Amino acid sequence: MSDSARTVLFVLGVLLATLSVAMFAPGIVDLQIGGAAAYAFFGAGVVGAVVGLIMAMLGSGGDKTLSARGAIILTGGSWFMLALAAAVPLKLSGIDVSWTDALFEATSGITTTGATVLTGLQDLPPGILLWRSILQWIGGVGIIVTAMAIWPLLGIGGMQLFRLESSDASEKALPRAGQIAKAVGFVYLLLTGACAIAYMAAGMGAFDAINHAMTTVATGGFSTHDGSIGYFASGGADLVALLFMVLAGLPFILYVRAAGGRPDVLVSDPQARVFLVVAFVAAMLLTLWLAGHPPPEDQTLPGWRMAAVNAVSILTGTGYASANYGLWGGAAVAMFFVLMFVGGCAGSTTCSVKVFRYQIAASAMKAYIAQYARPHAVVPIRYRGQVVPDDTVRSVLGFFFLFFATFAVSAALLAMIGLDTVTAISGAATTLANVGPGLGDIIGPAGTFQTLPDAAKWVMIATMLIGRLEIMVVLVMLAPGFWAR
Repeated sequence: MSDSARTVLFVLGVLLATLSVAMFAPGIVDLQIGGAAAYAFFGAGVVGAVVGLIMAMLGSGGDKTLSARGAIILTGGSWFMLALAAAVPLKLSGIDVSWTDALFEATSGITTTGATVLTGLQDLPPGILLWRSILQWIGGVGIIVTAMAIWPLLGIGGMQLFRLESSDASEKALPRAGQIAKAVGFVYLLLTGACAIAYMAAGMGAFDAINHAMTTVATGGFSTHDGSIGYFASGGADLVALLFMVLAGLPFILYVRAAGGRPDVLVSDPQARVFLVVAFVAAMLLTLWLAGHPPPEDQTLPGWRMAAVNAVSILTGTGYASANYGLWGGAAVAMFFVLMFVGGCAGSTTCSVKVFRYQIAASAMKAYIAQYARPHAVVPIRYRGQVVPDDTVRSVLGFFFLFFATFAVSAALLAMIGLDTVTAISGAATTLANVGPGLGDIIGPAGTFQTLPDAAKWVMIATMLIGRLEIMVVLVMLAPGFWAR
């Protein structure tokens, strides 16, 4: 076994063991009420921990190096494995879900999508609610480390732009990833703790505050109540969510650099600035729309507040809802649909296409148009004041093509399964972009994915994973030549 293969097996084992140990927390919470849920978490946790430790021991020894091929296997394998393991206690907990529903919920959690097949959340065992939140919290920090430490080395969708200093593509990803994980993990913990405290100050109980803090900072959107964040809005919890969704949508490495003596990066980074502008403009446009087209339902919250919270929620892929924005009219619904395809910043917990790719695509279009006007001119494509290499531009444009091609194919598959047009299109969009709620009466902000056919859920499980893995990883792993080497 090569050193890279040992590293992959070792890390996968550690991840499985860590996730399995985390199952003890909801198990302990459910001990107070007894029932099958507590035993399901303890049983699945013990088995998973043992299997993970065996994998880690088999992969121990040798140099901890990681080739590009090993990084792809590690990235794809870890998300598939964790989703499968996370589904086991959900199925065995006694809450009457099928294996398909259990895997759907677990995949939605670990990918921080937030789409759910569960109803009556406030009546479920508390351990189940805590487990869903833990999954999103683990998935959120996992995607940050992956996006900053591994994807730049592979050139995934232009992520090579964010290659950190002293990192390279020659078997040195893992040690650097460890350093990144420590720094980012500390920031992640601080934000989660601050968010929990803010939620409690806004009137949430400790249990609800901890759960929502984990799913807010992870931009996941799972809630402990069917009414989502809107149920807790009377004390201002929706405004707390708004603040921390914005903070979680910024690149976490900026916080690390700010703490290291570079606070200016929080306002000088071009990606962060555009993200904040998009969030502000979307909130303002929706506020103006609501001023002229009041929602048909009685609302206790002012229009600007509903507009800002829900716009940022969809933009960042969190998926919280403080109102049923599906009833706001065609223009508002169209804007929410567009926001699904934007996302936050690279190196954040957010999802979808991400801001930097739109910036590079816009710069490329500007350069191409200038060359049409002056065919012999050399017009460089720039980002952050630097010339973007041609291979990076091709990677970004290739990502756009594959992302929207995958969206079209998955929407067509869902329509063929029997979903109506709105549900099929928005379902493909919201799961591929890892947003959570879709549009329409079935999977909109007031609905769930529970009543969808199993075949549709399997398509969405696939799109959730494809979206979270930035598409390229999955396509490479599906290529026969990748495994034949």
